[in-house]
Amino acid sequence: MPSQPSEPSYTVPGISRETSSDIIGLLQMRLHSLNDVALTLKHIHWNVVGPHFIAVHEMLDPQVEQVRAMTDDLAERISTLGGEPKGTPGALVAERGWDDYSIGRAEAIEHLGALDLVYTSVIEDHREAMRATEETDPVTQDMLIEQLRSLELFQWFVRAHLESSGGKLSTAGAATEKDAASAAATQAQNQP
Repeated sequence: MPSQPSEPSYTVPGISRETSSDIIGLLQMRLHSLNDVALTLKHIHWNVVGPHFIAVHEMLDPQVEQVRAMTDDLAERISTLGGEPKGTPGALVAERGWDDYSIGRAEAIEHLGALDLVYTSVIEDHREAMRATEETDPVTQDMLIEQLRSLELFQWFVRAHLESSGGKLSTAGAATEKDAASAAATQAQNQP
């Protein structure tokens, strides 16, 4: 469970300490989420196999680097608002509301199917945080919007591997990473 942030002793001009505390709480969860995504992307990078190994392996490193840069921006914004960013693995595990990535060594298409769901979840939560800061902190909202641009682009890169020529995603309707991985593998096997 996320810990409730204490009200900071200072914040940026024009934002109350109470509002700043709320924003810090939102940003801390985004920081946990993106730290988790960076680790998940490296996990996939190390565990992807099959004929599309090199394409996926090399596609992921730039995503890792950009996601790591996003975490730095989030942590620095938390500090700017008077908070204390928590970047330790223990804090991430204790406060997150999701489980570890569930796919180990697997074909590229299976990882991409599961990664599609990871990105969907992260993007949805980022959008929620973006909306929550619309009236109170346009600087934070602008940062979240910029991050969403990249996250949505990364998901598009993933989905390009999962989409049929008719525009149907193999992962449509999948509720779990394992379901998405299986659906992606099945579609890949059924293509000529």
